Amino acid sequence: MTRKVSDCRRMPSDSNCSLTISGEEDEVIQASVEHAVSVHGERDTPELRRMIREGLEEEPSGMDATLVKARESLGPAPH
Repeated sequence: MTRKVSDCRRMPSDSNCSLTISGEEDEVIQASVEHAVSVHGERDTPELRRMIREGLEEEPSGMDATLVKARESLGPAPH
């Protein structure tokens, strides 16, 4: 399945937020809604979810491999 990206820089905002969220489509929408509500003061409405869904882009190919390599170079996560 193709990963999706929601980039706050592409949404109308006065705060100049630079957050980018990527993952499976449903995960990205949920995280983006939570971010919009908690950080930008939006209300969780069907219209907000529609706007976020329409603004999603496909994650550039090769991004997954780059992230996996970066994680591997960091070693195991501390406990």
